[in-house]
Parts: sequence; C-alpha cells; structure tokens
Amino acid sequence: MAAVKRIKLDSQGLEVSAQSLGCMGMSFFYGPPKPEPEMITLIHHAINSCVTFLDTSDVYGPHTNEILLGKALKGGMRERVELATKFGARFEDDKLEIHGDPAYVRADCEGSFVSIYTIYIALTLMSLLKSRELGIGIVAYSPLGKGFLSSGPKLLENISKDDCREVCKQQFDS
Repeated sequence: MAAVKRIKLDSQGLEVSAQSLGCMGMSFFYGPPKPEPEMITLIHHAINSCVTFLDTSDVYGPHTNEILLGKALKGGMRERVELATKFGARFEDDKLEIHGDPAYVRADCEGSFVSIYTIYIALTLMSLLKSRELGIGIVAYSPLGKGFLSSGPKLLENISKDDCREVCKQQFDS
C-alpha cells in the first residue's frame, strides 16, 4: 500500500494526511444514516490506510456523527488521527441558524468533547478572516462539490428524497 502524503496545515506545525475523510455523509445530509458497524469499519480502514485527518461537525445529527467517531476511535485509534470538528451552525425549528457568541462556542465545544469521548480536538473551524494573520490553515468544505464535480449531473438522477441535495435540486427546479 502506498503511503499517504502528509502536509503541514498551519504555521504551528500541525501535520495531517493530505487525503482526509469527511464523515458528514455517514450519519447526515446524504440520505438516511448509514449502518454504524459499516461506518466504523470504513473509519478504521481509512486510518489503517494512513488517512488520518477526519472531519466532522456537531450539526451532523446533531452530535450523531461525533458520537459515531467517538465509538470508532476507542481502543487507541484516537491517538492515530487528527480530528477536526466545526461549530456555529445548528437547526432550530428545522431552520439553520448561525451562532458564534462565546457562551455558545464554549458549550458546543464541550458537547463535542463529550460526544467524541476525547479531551482534545486538533482543529476547529473559527475566525476565517483572522486565519492568515494567526497562521491557521484552512480546510476546504466539500471540495468536490458534494459529489457534483466527481459524478456530474447524473448524480441527481438517483438520490434519495432524504438527501439534502434533493432539496437543493427542487429549489432550482422551481
């Protein structure tokens, strides 16, 4: 198996695998949640293949995806990964709301620690405008366009009505 290249993410020396595993679709967004045992197997396969940069968010569930990662990272796996999570968005009455006040950020990060069963998170998405000044690396969100760039228009032909991309499609069609 070929080694996965590692890159420096920030000026502080944080190194991550150049390939990452975005975990959102495992429990949220792309149709119904996937079977937990299969997703844990997938996470373990990624880690054992040297893909050690895992990305999640509290909003995927909420916290459902982080709980899945917490289960997958037991037994020494946590020490082998760089874990990124995001905060600031949550659903209230089926509407996405953005929050960034200090009390919310602290409570949300504490909730993430509990959900993932960890005492530290390698990276959390914050203060994009200050990132260059602070020497903080930026991780692109959905770099392949949620499947659109890798699959093309045919992607929309067979997606589940539970898939958030179907909602976007309906909005553009109307």
